[in-house]
Amino acid sequence: MKYPKEYLNEIKTRLKVSTVVSKSVALKKRGKEYVGLSPFKNEKTPSFTVNDEKEFYHCFATSEHGNIFDFVMKIQNLKFGEAVKHLAQLAGMQPYMFSKQDEEREKKWKEYLSIYDQYVNFYHNELLKNEAYYSARDYLKNRSLGKNEVKKFKIGYIDKNPTFFEKLKNQFSEQTLVESGLFYLDEKKNTYIERFRGRLIFPINNISGQPIALGGRIIENLDYLAKYINSPETNFFKKGSNLYNLDLARKLSNKLDHIYLVEGYMDVVGLNKNGIENVVANLGTSLTDKQILTLNQFFDDIIICFDGDESGYKAALRAAENSIKELKPEKQISFLFLPDKEDPDSYVNKNGKNFFVDFTKQSKLSIHQFIFSHYKKQTDNNPSSMAIFEKKLRAIANTIKDDFIKKYVLEYFLEKIAELTPHSNQNKNKHYVKKTKSLETTKKYFNDSKSISGVELKEFSLLYLVLNNLPLLQANIHLIENIKFFTEINKQILNTIIQKLKSEQQITVEDLNLDKQLIDKINKFAPIKHILKNKPDNENQVIELLDDISKDLFNYDLEFRIQELESKFSKDMSETTFNELKELKNERKIN
Repeated sequence: MKYPKEYLNEIKTRLKVSTVVSKSVALKKRGKEYVGLSPFKNEKTPSFTVNDEKEFYHCFATSEHGNIFDFVMKIQNLKFGEAVKHLAQLAGMQPYMFSKQDEEREKKWKEYLSIYDQYVNFYHNELLKNEAYYSARDYLKNRSLGKNEVKKFKIGYIDKNPTFFEKLKNQFSEQTLVESGLFYLDEKKNTYIERFRGRLIFPINNISGQPIALGGRIIENLDYLAKYINSPETNFFKKGSNLYNLDLARKLSNKLDHIYLVEGYMDVVGLNKNGIENVVANLGTSLTDKQILTLNQFFDDIIICFDGDESGYKAALRAAENSIKELKPEKQISFLFLPDKEDPDSYVNKNGKNFFVDFTKQSKLSIHQFIFSHYKKQTDNNPSSMAIFEKKLRAIANTIKDDFIKKYVLEYFLEKIAELTPHSNQNKNKHYVKKTKSLETTKKYFNDSKSISGVELKEFSLLYLVLNNLPLLQANIHLIENIKFFTEINKQILNTIIQKLKSEQQITVEDLNLDKQLIDKINKFAPIKHILKNKPDNENQVIELLDDISKDLFNYDLEFRIQELESKFSKDMSETTFNELKELKNERKIN
């Protein structure tokens, strides 16, 4: 069975080509592209290129060329389905579970895309050519938008008495047309109504640039109608998983490290018209985890710039509290607040691109600065109010999923609170500084740790336990003799320790003659040390922890061997390979 296109597109949305390729090839940035030595041929001069914007790799030495699926299939010798599973896991997605309904779903998807494609093209051309649509063109002109913007974003207009339903019902069932969200049944009149009649329409595209939904704006000041409406959610369109203009904006990620997130379609179009193209809009809902994660695949700094009024501020606060939990090292979420009653479109039209860019550099606040500033305004300088203030900020910091960032943000909050209460903190300032690392130290810690893999951290934890319990391990050397490490340097350290322990002479860490820098690194990054701080130090606990880590490393090795055998079985289909694979999978169930 074929994988649904939207599932494959989702994988491509979450993973840059450079992200996938860099797992196997050392890449260096060169202009818009990345370069490296060919993985397909031995060479001294790099001839292998990766282009994230165009979503392909190319090897000039061998003429190999393709997307992320092609690369994984070639490098790991996998079939397409296996490559999809591998990349889905890398992207943090669940494996796709095929069912009998997949064929029907694929058919529906093609119909859905066809309906939207026809609909968007028809009304776009009507706006450009139909003389009766002068009022819509005048509206756009008054908003300083011309034919270039209309064409770039394929903006259309639907008059108040459209008849496109009649054109489509000859190709598709009435049920399918209603399920698209473009039409609904007026039961009183028993007539199918076009949802976006009397509105400008803005096509909402998927990552591949295919229209899958619409945003609509009225061009008259009618209080009884909503200014903006969006397509309802369907089986193929979820508001919280999509962003307006992402298909175009993501192509700029090789040039720019930041992206503006605004509220409305007109903001996106207006900023583009003024030369600011790295901009997307959410779709009338609160900012979601999925939208943050998607943007982080392409950009390092998400700058949220909502309208400069009370509702815009409240929306920004909701966005901050919802999105702070997704903060990651080297990724930022910032906020840009415009003057009252301004929106990004009006502000850039008045002041121009250069002013807007400079204003961004001078005025944007990082997410933790904004949150602190907001709750500080709600706080009186008395013990009760300060206690509530600190409790709230601790609760927000604790929602952050990444432990390193959580530590940094909490540290920032506590230091800023300490600045607000100098008298109450006067006597414990030294103690506080002594126990808490400086922000610069913390930043360095983050930078140093981000290159360490999960399995290496497991190895660090085991080595930490061994180095701090040498007498115990000398008497119980069997506990560590058969443990398999995967990192070469850590493997050498463990072998050295085991050989020394077998000498039957009482030894210390100094007797091991290990590289001091390596020892310092283990002591610094071993996660187990945080557990040991909170638990009583005894031999049973150490043995128990050693056993846990050993099992984790064993399971890691088991999974690796299973993957290798699955790949081998896909090629040779031999009974021997199958039986080996079956045994390993049974072993996995037991463990």
